[in-house]
Amino acid sequence: MPTLWGRTYTQAELLSYLGDVRQLADVRPFELSDGRERGVRCVKVRNAVGLEFTVLADRGLGLYDLQFHGVPLAFTTAVDIAHPAYAEHTGFGWLRTWPAGFLTPCGLTQVGSPTEDNGEQLGIHGRLSSIPAQQVSWGTEWQQDECRLWVEGTLHETAVFGANLVMKRRISTKIDEPRMWIEDRIENQGDSPTPLMILQHFNLGFPLVDAGTRLILPAHTTVPRDDAARPGLDQCCEFSTPSDGYQEQVFYHDLQADAAGNVEVRLVNPAFNNDQGLGVALRYAKSEYPVLVEWKMMRAGFYAVGVEPGNCHVEGRVKERERGTLQTIAPREVRTFNIEVDFFNK
Repeated sequence: MPTLWGRTYTQAELLSYLGDVRQLADVRPFELSDGRERGVRCVKVRNAVGLEFTVLADRGLGLYDLQFHGVPLAFTTAVDIAHPAYAEHTGFGWLRTWPAGFLTPCGLTQVGSPTEDNGEQLGIHGRLSSIPAQQVSWGTEWQQDECRLWVEGTLHETAVFGANLVMKRRISTKIDEPRMWIEDRIENQGDSPTPLMILQHFNLGFPLVDAGTRLILPAHTTVPRDDAARPGLDQCCEFSTPSDGYQEQVFYHDLQADAAGNVEVRLVNPAFNNDQGLGVALRYAKSEYPVLVEWKMMRAGFYAVGVEPGNCHVEGRVKERERGTLQTIAPREVRTFNIEVDFFNK
């Protein structure tokens, strides 16, 4: 039963106070109309306890301008929410149309640095974030005395004589909880095994990210991606104020799961708003996302922390194969990936 403002209600009791449940919580579609954003379909979700976010139906069902109690948590770039028609899929062209936002889905057959694999040119972070969803739907539904708000759709990464992967994504929250669930179901509808690389690129920014913010991990081991990150290894979970000329640092965290096989990752700013505190927690099964990638970017004007659960590293498909860690999905095989995201004050 929903618990709102210190009182618990049955469905009938709560609805007796309302002309429509949208008075408290809503799921509403809209379409952008200006510049390169024109024609991008979106769905706005708002619950009754201060969680509000936009789902980009034409950008891989990613999440854009997420707020908690009116405080923006997502890092966004100067790039607008470009229509997928403008996408560039080779080299670093992805960066020309990357708006960031709270979550950018990356994959499904390539993640990380551009590479060439058996004559195929693979751009940074793959095609998923610029694929328009099909069969997009949304709603508010009661299940006995529990009220959920949800958005879902289907994404196809396909090519003639190539991969045929279908991902069904559902994003949901409850009317009375500062929490969301992201559920992905990926099926290989092709006739041959296909590389499967998936990364959930959560992009956190100011004011959640600030001096004093900390990345809190369970027991873990950490390695830098490259020599550029090596000097920052000891301070990888600590963050500074913005600085000119900062060069990105990337770290790979191997987290120790609990008895149930799950991990919890927190990014917390305890000093936010006169010590009110502000934080985000990710919870997921390590078997689904064995690698936690941290992208640390403290550059002035481009100030962000990427907290990125994945089933791979971020150096591209060829490097992943050389490591012996490239996952594949067999014909008709189905793989599921689930993340719970919690928002809180201290």
